[in-house]
Amino acid sequence: MKPPGLPVFTLESFPQNRPHRPWYLERLERHVAKFPGISQPHAHDFYLLLYVTQGRGTHTIDLVAYELRPGSLFFMVPGQVHHWQLSEDAQGYVAFFEADFYLFRYPGPRLYQYPFFTAAHSPVLQLGPEDTAIRPLMERMWAEDTTPAPQQDEVFRSYLHICLELAARHYTAPAAAAPDEPRHAQQLLREFGLLLNQHFRTHRSVQHYADLLHVSPNHLNALCRRQLGKTASALIQERVLVEARRLLRHTDATIGQVADALGFEDASYFGRYFRKHTGQTPGEVKG
Repeated sequence: MKPPGLPVFTLESFPQNRPHRPWYLERLERHVAKFPGISQPHAHDFYLLLYVTQGRGTHTIDLVAYELRPGSLFFMVPGQVHHWQLSEDAQGYVAFFEADFYLFRYPGPRLYQYPFFTAAHSPVLQLGPEDTAIRPLMERMWAEDTTPAPQQDEVFRSYLHICLELAARHYTAPAAAAPDEPRHAQQLLREFGLLLNQHFRTHRSVQHYADLLHVSPNHLNALCRRQLGKTASALIQERVLVEARRLLRHTDATIGQVADALGFEDASYFGRYFRKHTGQTPGEVKG
């Protein structure tokens, strides 16, 4: 049996005050305290909103690091990989919801068309500490969650819908002409990050990802070097090694199973690759 890959959390991973609820809401500081491992790279199978009311930090989503500050509103879709670094005084709200929960009352393609849920737009709005639109909605959702009342699902879903619609007003449609370099670069990096998380176990060549992104390998390498300070090949290698270390240290998988899970033809080749790039053998890391 192959060892598990990067952690993918479900709503059941976060116990709530009642079972089988298709949404979750918590104060950011309480969420971090209850689940300390949540700051490490992981993915979800649900939609996520993160609203910051206090503190500073960075929030990395699919390779791209974004500033986190009061008034930051982050959006994520199922499958994206992220992690954050928060100051000790960070506060705010995290809201999770399943697609079916939203679509039950608001069917159709709208959920999938929100600009912040697509790679063409940034996954963060910097609304600033004086925001008077989204913060009151998050506070109302929190009050609804903490005060037992009938029809909580319906009320929360309505607040969520208004929150998404108001947030969408801050986005403009992509220009028909060639986008400016920063926005275009960020979009490509987000798409590269998504593809890397999907394919790193079986594809380690820059050519593979460049083909999927319809750019040249040289262009992808240069873009990554310019924006992230590392080439695309270095990012691919880093992603493979991070997963290798995680599997070696934190699972019962044998070295051969780890090699198989990461797409290496045999444990010997994996061992040479790992030692070349880390200076250690897989056995030394596994202990």
